[in-house]
Amino acid sequence: MTRAGYAWIVTEQSITGNALQFAPEGLLAIKLHGGTNTSAHISDALKVVAKGYHSYLQTDGPTNSGPPQHCRTDVPWESGHIFYKNMVEAIIPHGSIGRIEFDSSGDMIAADYKIENLQNGNLVQIGSWMAGSDPVDIHKPNSIVWPGGARTPPVGFEISNHFRVVSIKSHPFTYVDPTLDDGSCLEDDALECTDHEGNAKCCSGFCMDLLVKLSTKLNFTFEVHLVTDENYGAYERINGTNKKTWTGLIGELVNERADMIVAPLTINQERTKVMDFSKPYKYQGLAILIKRPINTNNLSQVVRPFETKLWIVIFASIHLVAVILYLLDRFSPFSRPKRNQDEPDSCNISQAVWFTWSVMFNSGVGEGTPRSFAARVLGVVWAGFAMIIVASYTANLAAYLVLDKPKGGITGINDARIRNPSPSFRYATVERSSVETYFRRQVELSSMYLFMKDKNYANAEDAIAALKADEIQAFIWDSAMLDYEAARDCSLVTVGELFGRSGFGIGLRFNSPWTYKMSLKILNFHENGVMEELDSKWIRRQNICSRSDDQPRTLEMSSMGGVFILVAGGLVFSCFCIWVEILYKRKQDAKKRQLDLARVAVENWRSTVKVRLNFQAKLQERRRAGKMLNQVSQSSAAEKHNGVQGPAALEKEMDGTMPACLLSRRSQRSKLPPPPTAASRWNSAGHSAAMQARQPLYGEFELKERV
Repeated sequence: MTRAGYAWIVTEQSITGNALQFAPEGLLAIKLHGGTNTSAHISDALKVVAKGYHSYLQTDGPTNSGPPQHCRTDVPWESGHIFYKNMVEAIIPHGSIGRIEFDSSGDMIAADYKIENLQNGNLVQIGSWMAGSDPVDIHKPNSIVWPGGARTPPVGFEISNHFRVVSIKSHPFTYVDPTLDDGSCLEDDALECTDHEGNAKCCSGFCMDLLVKLSTKLNFTFEVHLVTDENYGAYERINGTNKKTWTGLIGELVNERADMIVAPLTINQERTKVMDFSKPYKYQGLAILIKRPINTNNLSQVVRPFETKLWIVIFASIHLVAVILYLLDRFSPFSRPKRNQDEPDSCNISQAVWFTWSVMFNSGVGEGTPRSFAARVLGVVWAGFAMIIVASYTANLAAYLVLDKPKGGITGINDARIRNPSPSFRYATVERSSVETYFRRQVELSSMYLFMKDKNYANAEDAIAALKADEIQAFIWDSAMLDYEAARDCSLVTVGELFGRSGFGIGLRFNSPWTYKMSLKILNFHENGVMEELDSKWIRRQNICSRSDDQPRTLEMSSMGGVFILVAGGLVFSCFCIWVEILYKRKQDAKKRQLDLARVAVENWRSTVKVRLNFQAKLQERRRAGKMLNQVSQSSAAEKHNGVQGPAALEKEMDGTMPACLLSRRSQRSKLPPPPTAASRWNSAGHSAAMQARQPLYGEFELKERV
């Protein structure tokens, strides 16, 4: 590089001291005027300090603290920045080395430089340059010696600092919006661009912000237009001929219709043969986008923690333990209360079932607890069993409801439905893209490429719309854009691991002198967090589905639908039970009324028979008494006729011998009531039956047999 055709331009440090002897012949050096005059620099430095300190005392000095006593103190000088500001603002118009003036960083902005040429080991001044003057003043241009001893300057080329930038619509990297009526853009950070028809548009997004930052740091200008055919670029034959050409973004760069590509352009080996790429500004890979599966088992999530067999065993255990508790309490000699003690008897089967269910659901057991020691031991064991079952169910239910991850229809690129294409599962990518090229170049993915070849879409937006409309079941594309779409639309989700890892780079013409500068600046942006800021602004800001699969999710109504259905089922079953109880009670009451009517009828019949029998017995007694009186009167008449005592004397004599019942009946013969009628008999019997309505019915069938 020291031969003819090259030029060396160095600073003063490269020709100071021993460095000069290693410098090549013909180099050009820039030296500060008076740069080696130490006394002049010291003099000018003292002038700057004096003027700055004077300004400090005149303005802020009296109200601020003084400088520290020595330089080794750890306490900073609170007024030091004010003193430094006054020194930087000091201006010396006529210093020993010329005008002295500083910028805000403390660098000299008014300096005089000498331009020297190394000839035969000696530096010869050939020109000068003063700050603010343009161009450089070369005193003796023909006397310059160039590397290799040449007297003519090397042939160079002009590096343009204005770029024609081409991009493509691709969210979130490049948004394309129409302009307002006055030709301006709605967003302040949007750039003016033109479409393929020359219409003015507004371009914004990740790539546009990156372009602005690069132009500011590297000092270049640009103009943006959109690609004509809306393709990223592919190497294709022209109209079926053997001649091939590049299309899309790469075609515009190769055919010199653009100087730079700023778009989500994937770096691959085929493209690097015809163009330059900067270092990747975004690292990514390929991913698969599908529709988020709809959980069809929301109503049954309450039973998901346990499998069906375990539920059956639990329900069987509840009733089996209830039966064993009943038997233990029933046959235990200590479960019955002692005499003269008001204590409940052993629990029955319904109370045992209620006890096991209450313990299982951790509810209070108000009555029907086991009394025997054996039954209570079993109850304690059952309580421990219930605690473990309930705790396990609660933990698994929380995991299912809160940390439930959606299961995609496929697992990734190695899924059988992807590797073995079939019409029942359709997937596609974007035609003439790097993704299509990737599948075409991979031998093991050739079957997938042939399957997708006729199904690919013109752009990513059309493919995503087809995915939402169920025209395809999966869309394969760059992970950065798919993650953005999945974050913006919660009905979509990316599945599987990334494959075909690569990166997005800025495209430049082949062997462009700007490639190295672009790469260095992009690496600097990565280190300084500029790329993270762009990610936060354009990609992460629209993440409405920001919940990670490893983070708890908010429970929805559909997630707890099974619980409400369980309650509704309990309400319906309870209403059915009360309906059955009412019907049963009505049937029992009707049967009881029939029995009461039968009991009343029997009692009425019994009373009627009893009255009739009593009446017949009284008639017979009257007849016997009448016969006895007739016999007595006949015998008294005969005795009187024969001189025996009369009837009166005889009656007095018989008063001590006749039964009292006959005497009373005879004396009350005229007062006997008439025979009871049927109505009186029925009322009397009804009153008797009413008085005995609550008495147990017994002897009913024997009475009927007697009747």
